[in-house]
Amino acid sequence: MEEHGISHRTVEVNGISIHVAEKGEGPVVLLVHGFPELWYSWRHQILGLAARGYRALAPDLRGYGDSSAPPTVASYSVFHIVGDLVALLDALAIPQVFLVGHDWGAIVAWYMCLFRPDRVQALVNLSVALVPFIPRNPAGKLVDYFRSLYGDDYYVCRFQEPGAVEAEFDRLGTESLLRMLFASRNPGPFLIPKEAFVPLDWQIPLPDWLSEEDISYFTRKFDKSGFTGPVNYYRCLDLNWELGAPWCGVKIQVPVKFIVGDLDLTYHYPGIQDYLHRGGFKDDVPMLEEVVVMEGVAHFINQEKAPEITDHIYHFIRKF
Repeated sequence: MEEHGISHRTVEVNGISIHVAEKGEGPVVLLVHGFPELWYSWRHQILGLAARGYRALAPDLRGYGDSSAPPTVASYSVFHIVGDLVALLDALAIPQVFLVGHDWGAIVAWYMCLFRPDRVQALVNLSVALVPFIPRNPAGKLVDYFRSLYGDDYYVCRFQEPGAVEAEFDRLGTESLLRMLFASRNPGPFLIPKEAFVPLDWQIPLPDWLSEEDISYFTRKFDKSGFTGPVNYYRCLDLNWELGAPWCGVKIQVPVKFIVGDLDLTYHYPGIQDYLHRGGFKDDVPMLEEVVVMEGVAHFINQEKAPEITDHIYHFIRKF
């Protein structure tokens, strides 16, 4: 993407190195990717927002791509991740941003709004991994909740044992794994049986929104960095629950737009559609302005419907 004028730098922040891609001048839009993705997942939005008068910043989060990957599980708590983003803004002398998150990046974005709302002018969140924003439940941890719903083979549960799922991913191969995940349009729960969950010789065609060049870029970067850092985000879910106790009951107090596809597995968790559409979400996010459900769209919404998502972001943030 360098030929499109996207520049790259590495910034030393919060005790680690963060790689960040950027383009444009003007108000800053910070784009936070999810699993298993990279800054590259925002390639279309970077170009589109820069063309409309914004400065788009898209880091590789810690553990991903060309950013540092600390070895310990506890180094991937939301305190660390949000700390990286705040330190990045400080290093670049950026006092406040428009924040956009997808998947795990959307979870990080919720926490950034909880911890440092002074740094966020407005938020657009997409396809939130696990669940949309739901306040911390003091009675129980999230991993136990998902195990009770879907059993031990549910991906969040299978990710908990250090090294286990990485071995399964190695057996499958990076490119095949990424092809399977990006091509999935199954809104049901994502299960990883302890037996092989896809055959090694399965030919996986790419969706029309992802080129062979794109999948090669993702594959090269994950072959280099591995999956332990990214999976450690899931291994910190219960730690995040423990650390989040002081924020129990705190509401999100920034303007928010939420976008999800109706084929996204996150849109089909028990009770989520009622929560989104019948007032619960608005109670917890009082400045929620809009919920958009895109028909026939799956999880990787910012890549699958890139022009539409760029338009949604632009039309929301330009109001502020």
